[in-house]
Amino acid sequence: MAHLFRDLSLGQSKRGTSPPTITLTKSPMLADDLPSPLGQLASKLTDSDLRLTAYEIFVAACRTSSGKPLTNIPNSSSNHSDSPTQHSANSPNSPALQRSLTSTAASKVKKAFGLKSPGSGCSGQGKAKRPLTVGELMRNQMRVSEAMDSRVRRALLRISAGQVGRRIESVVVPLELLQQLKLSDFADSQEHEEWQKRTLKVLEAGLLLHPYMPLDKSNSAAQRLRQIIHGALDRPMETGRNNESMQLLRSAVGSLASRSYDGSIDSCHWADGMPFNLRLYEMLLQSCFDANDESSIIEEFDELMEQIKKTWGILGLNQTLHNLCFTWVLFHQFVATGQMDLDLLSAADGLLAEVAKDAKTTKDTEYSKILSSTLSSILGWAEKRLLAYHETFDRENVETMQGIVSLGVAAAKILVEDISNEYRRRRRNEVNVARERIDTYIRSSLRTAFAQIMEKADSSRRASKNQPNALPGLAILAKDVGSLAVNEKQVFSPILKRWHPLSAGVAVATLHACYGNELKQFISGITELTPDAVQVLRAADKLEKDLVQIAVEDSVESDDGGKAIIREMPPYEAEAAIANLVKTWIKTRLDRLKEWVDRNLQQEIWSPQANQEGYAPSAVEVLRILNETLDAFFQLPIPMHPALLPELMNGLDRCLQYYVSKAKSGCGLRNTFLPTMPALTRCTIGSKFQGFGKKKEKSPNIQKRNSQVATNGDSTFGVPQLCARINTLQWIRGEFEVVEKRIITLLRNSESANEEDFSNGLSKKFELSPAACVEGIQQLCESVAYRIVFHDLNHVLWDGLYVGDPSSSRIEPFLQELERNLMVISDTIHERVRTRIITDIMRASFDGFLLVLLAGGPSRTFSRQDSQVIEDDFKSLKDLFWANGDGLPSELIDKFSTTVRSILPLFRTDTESLIERFRRATLETYGSSAKSRLPLPPTSGQWNPSEPNTLLRVLCYRNDESATKFLKKTYNLPKKL
Repeated sequence: MAHLFRDLSLGQSKRGTSPPTITLTKSPMLADDLPSPLGQLASKLTDSDLRLTAYEIFVAACRTSSGKPLTNIPNSSSNHSDSPTQHSANSPNSPALQRSLTSTAASKVKKAFGLKSPGSGCSGQGKAKRPLTVGELMRNQMRVSEAMDSRVRRALLRISAGQVGRRIESVVVPLELLQQLKLSDFADSQEHEEWQKRTLKVLEAGLLLHPYMPLDKSNSAAQRLRQIIHGALDRPMETGRNNESMQLLRSAVGSLASRSYDGSIDSCHWADGMPFNLRLYEMLLQSCFDANDESSIIEEFDELMEQIKKTWGILGLNQTLHNLCFTWVLFHQFVATGQMDLDLLSAADGLLAEVAKDAKTTKDTEYSKILSSTLSSILGWAEKRLLAYHETFDRENVETMQGIVSLGVAAAKILVEDISNEYRRRRRNEVNVARERIDTYIRSSLRTAFAQIMEKADSSRRASKNQPNALPGLAILAKDVGSLAVNEKQVFSPILKRWHPLSAGVAVATLHACYGNELKQFISGITELTPDAVQVLRAADKLEKDLVQIAVEDSVESDDGGKAIIREMPPYEAEAAIANLVKTWIKTRLDRLKEWVDRNLQQEIWSPQANQEGYAPSAVEVLRILNETLDAFFQLPIPMHPALLPELMNGLDRCLQYYVSKAKSGCGLRNTFLPTMPALTRCTIGSKFQGFGKKKEKSPNIQKRNSQVATNGDSTFGVPQLCARINTLQWIRGEFEVVEKRIITLLRNSESANEEDFSNGLSKKFELSPAACVEGIQQLCESVAYRIVFHDLNHVLWDGLYVGDPSSSRIEPFLQELERNLMVISDTIHERVRTRIITDIMRASFDGFLLVLLAGGPSRTFSRQDSQVIEDDFKSLKDLFWANGDGLPSELIDKFSTTVRSILPLFRTDTESLIERFRRATLETYGSSAKSRLPLPPTSGQWNPSEPNTLLRVLCYRNDESATKFLKKTYNLPKKL
């Protein structure tokens, strides 16, 4: 067996030359939490009793070489004072016990163990030294007193003399010792009595309680022996050769010891029944450890083991059982001595490889039971530590863990592969015992470790809850889990990878699941974005990235590239959770902003005098809140500002669009202020002034066209107020670029922004609200223009211009009023909108001028001579907007006056030519079907000198008999409404 220990570096005992002091206290080797799996004895034999019995067997077995009868041994009659040394020296046929442990033997062991210790097999003091014999060494190791050793040797000498020709295996040693040793051999009667009781208990254990062959309850010899032993335990028995009690004892023992399965008459079975024999052998094997240093194998191990094996014949053992027993003893010694000597563990692991070979070939059911019990005990002890290896091991003792894992996995493989019936029923390639066990250890230990750091994180959170910037519990936990994962990867995974190639991946997948369960509960309880929530989610996101990275690195060389492990790690989606919370935060802010817009617009008076620039204070507040919202957004401790900014921008854009829509709401459109055109009539010839002196026909109430449009009675919808609205929208337009540049700055300072996030400015611009402002300004400018012309100046335009005699009701009053309004607007409106609104007023004036000419109702008639008046008035109207070059550009005036200028020549055209042009235009429009009867062309409002309705209207207002007759004949138009 020496080869199994060649790697032991713990060193052998460095015993002194004198025998150690004998102490009979309980051996520290007997670990309280590690009962022997070799079987519990039904007898009340103590460890000391078993040790002495084992020593007696050892001495008996070693007094002769294996296979030789006990012959030529003198029957010594020396007295008690004879030393064992003297007896040994005088016994030429006991070479084993007398053999000295020379330096040659020591060097053999030294070579086997790789030791660096001086030869220690010597005894004596000073210069007078002699080598220890094997017998002396064993006595020291077994803690047997010199007096007891002397008695045993003398008794065996007497037994040998009386049993000439018999093998020691055929002798019931305790029975013969019982007869040979008398009261006179002991110091006092009490010592003799205790020894006798112990010897009888040994016979009881070997023949009655744990016999080689099962006993029949009716066996008379067993009944007699039981009675004798129980009687002797109460009262010492006489053991003389001719004593009746002794004769009965010898008869009963002989009958029971001679029973065998093969019927052999030469066999003797008194110490070879399980588990009695194994417990005795366990005591012998423990003698291989130095009595002064129980974690050390003695230097004389080879010599001693050679002699110990001679007991196999008496104990009924073989190499297979020896391997199993010694594996257990080595393992037990490692545990009992504080788990410090890894060489013991390594030796047990090496011997377990021999046990694995035995297990595959041995069919003995009794052996299988002991094997299963022993391996289960080893595995149970190992798993108690490995299922929570983070509590047991660290960087300092990681080598110990490696040895325990190796031993535990080896035991598990034998249990599953060679003992388990279930394994045999399954295909072996479906079961990887080592990998499954390691997988279990990793997951179990990390779950336990996770629970512990979770408790630690909770304690840390409670301790720091009143401190500023204290981290929330799950954020602390994420950090600790990350540290645990790194420690696992660095310390434990390299060891476990020997049995499980994805050990680190399994570890981080387990931690991922543990933390994920806590995170899931946390997320389900979040209702709003808080600093704590963001900290936890960001910590979770970082942890997940770190764990996945470890799993990926660990799986590089795996067959599936780590896909199976990654599938075990469903994403936390912490970023998605943060994004959802931010979206909720954005929606809440936008809802509040919209509510504010509604509330403040209801209170807004749209006064141009509110500030120097003439825009509304509510707009300033809108932009202020918008900027505050942007600041708050970029102050959120989130990692995805660029990703979520578009959603915020869209929301703010819609809010501004909403403000713009509310600002222009109710202000009217262009068509809102246009009067309803009166029905067509024909002129009353010669009665140009028939309308004077009568009540003038008013145009239909403009407000009836749209009840939604406010009148002058509403102070928020007057021209100044409309100008304030226009100024407000123009001011907002100017702020877009400022806000967008500010967003780029905020984005640039964001921790998570990339260059492309802020270099692409297009993605950070407002889209809806700028267009809404342009549209709103256009609508409001038109509304102001047409309100002034058709509402505020209605009395001078519609009710005054060209009513009756055109030459006496010309355009001057309208121009004066219009000029006054233009001055007010020029002083009120934003300079960048001034040209636009004056242009709209000019266009509205031109439209009003044409409407008077073409739809002014029966109170207006024009002769050809009036055309010059009309043309002069229109020139005056254009001059007002040109303002001697200080007004609108002439090109702009010409552009918008094109329609009027194209129609005015019709008023100087003769009636016949007009009628002919009307006929041709109608035929061109309606085709040949219009030849028999000219249809009445509808009013399109798109005036054009070649359009039938425009030509018809010039004829309707022509103060000419030919025109009147044509209109009466063709359409039967009336002279009045």
